[in-house]
Amino acid sequence: MTLALSIVGGLFGLFVGGELLVRGASGVAVRFGMSPLVVGVVIVGFGTSAPELVTCVAAALRGSPGIAVGNIVGSNIANILLILGAAALMRPFLTSRTAVLRDGSLVIVTAVAFMGVAMTGEFTRLAGSVFVIALICYIVYTIRSDRKSAAKAQEVPAEAGTPFGLSLLFVALGLAGVIIGAEYLVSGSVELAERYGVSEEVIGLTMVAVGTSLPELATSIIAALRKQSEIALGNVLGSNVYNTIGIGGLTAVVQPVPVSPGMQAFDIPLMVAISVLLVIVVATGQRVTRWEGGLLVLLYAGYIAFQTTMGGTT
Repeated sequence: MTLALSIVGGLFGLFVGGELLVRGASGVAVRFGMSPLVVGVVIVGFGTSAPELVTCVAAALRGSPGIAVGNIVGSNIANILLILGAAALMRPFLTSRTAVLRDGSLVIVTAVAFMGVAMTGEFTRLAGSVFVIALICYIVYTIRSDRKSAAKAQEVPAEAGTPFGLSLLFVALGLAGVIIGAEYLVSGSVELAERYGVSEEVIGLTMVAVGTSLPELATSIIAALRKQSEIALGNVLGSNVYNTIGIGGLTAVVQPVPVSPGMQAFDIPLMVAISVLLVIVVATGQRVTRWEGGLLVLLYAGYIAFQTTMGGTT
């Protein structure tokens, strides 16, 4: 009963928090003259990646590197296949050229960098520090380049009836909701998975990854339904960048993390391939259709089926 309440309560917190986060993020974007894409990448992407950060650092400190690395890789795969696909199924959405050229390309670059370090067998503190510095540079560049573009464009009218103070409150409450909800959901999911004797790599790649990615799922679906498609896309793009160089970097700085041969041989290269697939899907017609979303979700279902069938030997 306690396990069921933890999972249900976590889901409730994620979806309520996701709704508040999208509302608040839209208001903040208007107030500071930032585009919805940048708000999705910087504010929403960072906030919804907090569960992954907490989980990875805790797993590394507990001596469970499989959960830490598996969570990052599995979350990136889930973000692209499950979350972007589900959002497109709910409402097909247009994408921008900026998202493809700047943020989409960076998703591939960071995924390749993550794979390069992983192939050495360990994420060291030095590699983690380089990743964190790269993330800071990315955030600064994204905000500055967007401000320059906004200065050349006409001012966007504010969203009616949402005062700035209330928007900030929505962001704070939304972030709290998704983080707390994810904590309850992940703890219940991990307990459920461990009852079946699944390895920590598969727990990280599947149960924990899906659990910590549910904030992104809730936020992206709600953003798509509210016709805030750039926040939905920016959330996925930003979360993947944060996961690889931000969460991977911070986790390694706190505690160096070894990488298993199975992760090196299959799951991490697959993450890179799916990152390339994301850019191809987004660049094709600069829109994500329902059939493309359905294909992404089906691919994710096949990936989960493969992991569970293999019984934990990735």
